[in-house]
Amino acid sequence: MNEAYVVGVGMTRFVKPGAHGPYPQMGAAAVREALSDAGLDYGRVQQAFAGYVYGDSTCGQRVLYDVGLTGIPVLNVNNNCATGSSALFLARQAVAGGAVDCALALGFEQMNPGALGSHFNDRPSPLEKFDLVTEELVGHAEVPLALRYFGGAGLAHMQRFGTPLETFAKVRAKASRHAQHNPMALFRQVLTPEQVLASPALWPGVMTRLMACPPTCGAAAALICTESFAARHGLDRRVRIRAQAMTTDTPRAFEANDMREVVGFGMARAAARQVYEAAGIGPEDLQLVELHDCFAQSEVLSYEALGLCPEGGAQRFVDDGDNTYGGRVVTNPSGGLLSKGHPLGATGLAQCTELVQQLRGTAGKRQVEGARLALQHNLGLGGSCVVTMYERV
Repeated sequence: MNEAYVVGVGMTRFVKPGAHGPYPQMGAAAVREALSDAGLDYGRVQQAFAGYVYGDSTCGQRVLYDVGLTGIPVLNVNNNCATGSSALFLARQAVAGGAVDCALALGFEQMNPGALGSHFNDRPSPLEKFDLVTEELVGHAEVPLALRYFGGAGLAHMQRFGTPLETFAKVRAKASRHAQHNPMALFRQVLTPEQVLASPALWPGVMTRLMACPPTCGAAAALICTESFAARHGLDRRVRIRAQAMTTDTPRAFEANDMREVVGFGMARAAARQVYEAAGIGPEDLQLVELHDCFAQSEVLSYEALGLCPEGGAQRFVDDGDNTYGGRVVTNPSGGLLSKGHPLGATGLAQCTELVQQLRGTAGKRQVEGARLALQHNLGLGGSCVVTMYERV
């Protein structure tokens, strides 16, 4: 197996729906930035994996044809909110397995305002099993589905471990403090936990509006190559992918009677354990993590799934400040999905971009001192979870 290096990254600023150009423009801009960051011509790229959720077939080709008509394979990827990291997984796999020397992973999304919904209502939903279990466990049919999933999971954590709503508010406030230094973030205003709690209730006692990420449009890209390819072309070899794993659901997701399992706790835990085992490195060795905080509740669950703290230990982890600068591990230095925004197909590659910049030492005021090992966690219901460990070499 070849070692896979991330030699170029790029992304557009994430913006609200309607405040952007069309998806080909956003996607091509991110690819060109990644190529410029690497100092590589598009003609050297041998395969491309393009991720998006909302779009017709071959949108990836539509984006990349604006970059160059080189005749390379372009594969379109759709894995819900884990789409961007799934494209990254495939690019890394192609490089590590020796199929190609250089691959491009691209993610983009042109979203509509409002809650997520299905565009194909004349056929069974891919989330049918999840919906049935969620209805059984939490009900609240009047609440949008994504909110029911993660609000229900947060409620399960509150009931099992006595976690107060304030813990989720503190997580959202932490995200805002980090995002104030990120020019690519949608929301950069610093919030207090009190302001988060005082925002309109989406589910009284369970979630407020500021605990949910906004629908957003944007794009991000990364170039993955072998060490020999990077050496031949004089590319930056400071960051490599030390280990990576992708998991899907097991029967426990539907049989445990636990909303935490419905929203991917088990998938994330399994992927993280595979990565730690493959890397020979544990969570205690990490300096920073970009994790999937589509809701503040999701971030709290992810602390425990990724082994950053013991199961049931998230409240103390937050209260002690171990999730931010000066603590044990800086989580979401970018501001995360809660502040940066969540264009579904682009999110995983935006996380990659942040971690590569951190490991290069070029993150400016967001820089995590001594960053050497970083973890990425990107999760999509339906389901898919990708966990990636990056290392500065």
